[in-house]
Amino acid sequence: MLPLPVLIFMALFLLESLAAMLQNGFMVTVLSKEWVRCRTLPTGDMIVACLAASRFCLHGMALLNNFLSSFGFYTETKYFSIPWQFINSLTFWLTAWLALFYCVKISFFSHRIFFWLKWRVSRSVPRLLLGSLVLSGLAAVSSVIRNMILTRRTETQSSQGNNTLASRLQTVSSYIFLSHMILMWLIPFLLFLVSILLLMFSLCRHLRQMTDHRPGPSDPSTQAHTVALKSLAFFLIFYTSYFLSLVIAVSNIKALQSHWHWAWEVVIYAGICLHSSILVLSSPKLRKVLKKRLWRALGEEQFVSSYQYQ
Repeated sequence: MLPLPVLIFMALFLLESLAAMLQNGFMVTVLSKEWVRCRTLPTGDMIVACLAASRFCLHGMALLNNFLSSFGFYTETKYFSIPWQFINSLTFWLTAWLALFYCVKISFFSHRIFFWLKWRVSRSVPRLLLGSLVLSGLAAVSSVIRNMILTRRTETQSSQGNNTLASRLQTVSSYIFLSHMILMWLIPFLLFLVSILLLMFSLCRHLRQMTDHRPGPSDPSTQAHTVALKSLAFFLIFYTSYFLSLVIAVSNIKALQSHWHWAWEVVIYAGICLHSSILVLSSPKLRKVLKKRLWRALGEEQFVSSYQYQ
């Protein structure tokens, strides 16, 4: 029987994952219908749709993998490592492109490089999305190669007792996995970090200028900038914790993973879940559809209640 705190965190993780899959599925459904109906989609919404699809799969994979490993199905979880590497790398790159897109479109910098990027970024989004798929595919291939090397090392060490060959295979596997870490996780994370920090600096400077010219926190534009800064700071903290959790996972820190695994999973996936909520609420298109569906659901509920009362 599992301890009570572990059961509580497992329940929280289950509810959190289901809520995240629900809202990401909502974004994918709405934006996909818009894409099919208009045969085009704004570049920002295009990135959001792809990111929502990848996060839907990421939450589903994390949910399945965590519960299978918790109930002792370790053999089955190894088959999820390759698609997990693909989806996780894709999520990292798409998050980085979304941060870069917002940074270029919203930032108030007068440098000519930013003017060039503002003109160029919208045309480059389809190529960036395709490049993300290619890089994520390379991550999956590197994961396949690493698993093959580890399997070969185990077979060699058990059948022949050749520790020298096994150690060489272990070294090659470590180099492959380290290059995968640097290319697929660290580079998009640094791109995301720089973009978010530049955007926050630009918004802070613009907010200070607005306050000097039009003092007073009740100004709508000032409130919008303040909310944007808070949401960016919030997501920066939680996304950094998610990146650090992956580093801890591949570093094999057993004590932290065994004692605080479910609590850590709840915390890191809460940031991604809440950022998806921010994306829904900050998009006028998604917010409009959400209000319509809520009003329709409330209207049907009131109709059923009045009919039963009669």
